[in-house]
Amino acid sequence: EKNEIIIVYTSSDSVLQICGHEEHMGIEKLYEFCKIAREVCSSKPEWNVGRIIARPYIGSNGNWERTANRHDYAVKPPKKTILDSLVKKGINVVSVGKIKDIFCGQGISEDYKGGSDKEGMEITTNLIKKDTKNQFIFVNLVDFDAKFGHRRDPEGYAKNINMFDEQLKLLTESMKKDDLLIISSDHGNDPTFRGSDHTREHVPVTIFSKSFKGIPKKLETFEGFGTIGNIVAKNFNVKLCDTGEDR
Repeated sequence: EKNEIIIVYTSSDSVLQICGHEEHMGIEKLYEFCKIAREVCSSKPEWNVGRIIARPYIGSNGNWERTANRHDYAVKPPKKTILDSLVKKGINVVSVGKIKDIFCGQGISEDYKGGSDKEGMEITTNLIKKDTKNQFIFVNLVDFDAKFGHRRDPEGYAKNINMFDEQLKLLTESMKKDDLLIISSDHGNDPTFRGSDHTREHVPVTIFSKSFKGIPKKLETFEGFGTIGNIVAKNFNVKLCDTGEDR
């Protein structure tokens, strides 16, 4: 618990994570360490780690808890993304959660952090309730992964699913007829599986709109996340990305 003691670790992902005690070190000092690590890791192509993640925590005597002040220092997208195309067309791109960090702010018009999955869902529902047009809301809920998946906490995971279900009902009730909702994940993280790494890389995708007619149908397997991106691109009539399918 001395002021500048840090924990540095990595994983099978292209990430380097730096932990520091938020109260004893101070959040700004931890962020400064991460900025330095980002510069070092970007100084050579072979060191170009995808993200440097600041992992602040609090607590004492073995009772540690991560705080909501995580910050990702990512590699800037090597080329224009669908988000850039949306902004160029005048679409308001709203980030909820760590989306802005992942894209280094590129192609983002507004940013809302959200300290928990529940708060992220509440922010999203409130945004949907506003009388807006030409808006894309990009949301990341991290608690399923960071708090319950990696920590192999099935009870906490189940409670978070219940919370998400309750919030999802409020969100869909707030949707307008021409709104489109896409729910997916960037990876799996089974809280009942051995170890602490990501699992089940085939992830679900659910697409919903109040304008859909007929009975729900099962989608065929998508060829990569680019397919989801292309659905977003087609919805706003902008150029499709180079990966994925044209669905």
